[in-house]
Amino acid sequence: MPVLRADDRNFDELPGRRSADPLPPGLEDAAEVSVRVVDVLPGPRTPHRHPHSCEVIYVAHGEGRVWEGDESSPVTAGDVVVIEQGVPHATVCTSADGIRLICFFPRADLAGNTEELDGPVRE
Repeated sequence: MPVLRADDRNFDELPGRRSADPLPPGLEDAAEVSVRVVDVLPGPRTPHRHPHSCEVIYVAHGEGRVWEGDESSPVTAGDVVVIEQGVPHATVCTSADGIRLICFFPRADLAGNTEELDGPVRE
């Protein structure tokens, strides 16, 4: 059983967020899933979408608003959000110290399943 240590994560800068893939190479293919840890700081964001799968988001820390299409809902630590396949979405942080999301996808190839969109800007 692999234990994936928090200190071993390398975060990449993406539009409006920092993101790390905590699964070691090869494990996501064997498990046919992707997991991403995402830190979002306060401020506006543009949406993205996943054309090949849904996304399940667990809010681990902080507060924010999840935009799905043109509708938004408040979220806080402990909430779970399910984003349907292909729906443009963005989580905007409303707490001063950021919001941490753990995102799950029933698809191993997350890079081929993420499309960044130019807008509309969400606040």
